[in-house]
Amino acid sequence: MTIRTRVAPSPTGDPHLGTAYIALFNYCFAKQQGGEFVLRIEDTDQVRSTAESEQAIMDSLRWLGLNWDHGPDVGGEFGPYRQSERTELYQKFAHQLVEQGKAFYCFATAEELDQMREEQMAEGLRPKYDGRGLRLTAEEVQANLDAGKPYVIRMMIPEEGSFKFNDYLRGEIEIPWENVDMQVLLKADGFPTYFMANVVDDHHMQISHIFRGEEWINSAPKLLKLYEDLGWEAPVLGHLPLLRNPDKSKLSKRKNPTSINYYKEMGFLPEAVLNYLGRMGWSMPDEREKFTLAEMIEHFDMKRVSLGGPVFDVDKLSWLNGLWIRENLTDEELIQRFVDWKFNTQTLSRVLPEAKTRINTLSDLVDLAGHFVGGIPSYDPALLTAGKADDAVITQALQFFIWELEKLRSWNKSEIFAIAKSVATFHELKIKEFLEPIFVAITGKTSSTSVVDAMEVLGSDLSRARLRVALNHVGVSKKQAKKLEKAYREYPTIG
Repeated sequence: MTIRTRVAPSPTGDPHLGTAYIALFNYCFAKQQGGEFVLRIEDTDQVRSTAESEQAIMDSLRWLGLNWDHGPDVGGEFGPYRQSERTELYQKFAHQLVEQGKAFYCFATAEELDQMREEQMAEGLRPKYDGRGLRLTAEEVQANLDAGKPYVIRMMIPEEGSFKFNDYLRGEIEIPWENVDMQVLLKADGFPTYFMANVVDDHHMQISHIFRGEEWINSAPKLLKLYEDLGWEAPVLGHLPLLRNPDKSKLSKRKNPTSINYYKEMGFLPEAVLNYLGRMGWSMPDEREKFTLAEMIEHFDMKRVSLGGPVFDVDKLSWLNGLWIRENLTDEELIQRFVDWKFNTQTLSRVLPEAKTRINTLSDLVDLAGHFVGGIPSYDPALLTAGKADDAVITQALQFFIWELEKLRSWNKSEIFAIAKSVATFHELKIKEFLEPIFVAITGKTSSTSVVDAMEVLGSDLSRARLRVALNHVGVSKKQAKKLEKAYREYPTIG
């Protein structure tokens, strides 16, 4: 049997460190045993999935050095590798399960299901599908189908007992069926859910082992039951520990930059980032901290993964990155890394049109446009609230601006400015008043080249990271954060 693993990211946002972490461990497991690694794109969310996000995911994984044997851009015998191109297959098996009495039609509307959950919570019960679709007679089901009433297909789940399975990393795990919901397999739009698509694809792509994050443990019973219902042998399943912030909370962009592109734009070496991810819950037999991907593969043993939550510490990554720069790169190689990173014609061609009208000597460019190639700028935090606007208003506007930018599907200055204008108007601020703290957050100065143009050139990851740092400078307590979230619900989003 060929050992074959996969990573299946959803192209709905920035390429996440967690995706790279899961990909790395699946990659090393397969390669250590002469196997193959598959990249599959889970683009069944047609509303949020974008081609730009898909490309960013592939670019970031390749930047790290994780290349796949089968995938949407390289092809392979198990294609296509985008789930949106395989919908007929999922529909076929979903309806097959209905015919076999292992799944059923549910015609409940979103409003009916919301009411069901509200009633359950009012009674102190855990929100869960109540099986109403199972109470329909065959005649009622057929009448609804004949009338063209929208439906989803849900899988049957036992009402009593529990499910046991052997986790590759954790041993035997038992989960009561009462904690498992009747999973939707096929949505009303004809697209599959995560569970349906992954089971069908993993079977047809002959995936032998699945290593995924521990947050999916409770969903393992319905995943493995689906293999049973379809009469297929399930792959070996294992759950890796979640990456954590230094305070032990789940890794999140509010406390740590989570986009791979952020680390690329900040000037981290891909070898160092991959090396550091490799140390997340795993170590070399000789405990050395610095190692290459080839060395990790040579010594890799998934059974040696520690199940404690590994802490992703940017300071420790910076230290390791420094080792790579000093110990592995000649001066000539380092010069080339600088050129590849920022000091190239492509980057300068985007910066100079903004700076050219403001410089008298070439050296002026350093102070005027240094923020284009810098990391997080240093400045007096008091500058963020030095304008006429109330501090609390600026704080809320900054947070709303960040949240709205996180929704942007296409990062360009016209959309960035439209969001800034909308946020300013909502808070009864003049656009100039609102852009003043944005200027400081992005450039570290009170005046420079156009801040919106700078954000377009810097890209979404570095721009949002600088804005989050500014918000931290202003200071938002847990109590204030909850108030901001409540207030944001009233915001007339344009995203």
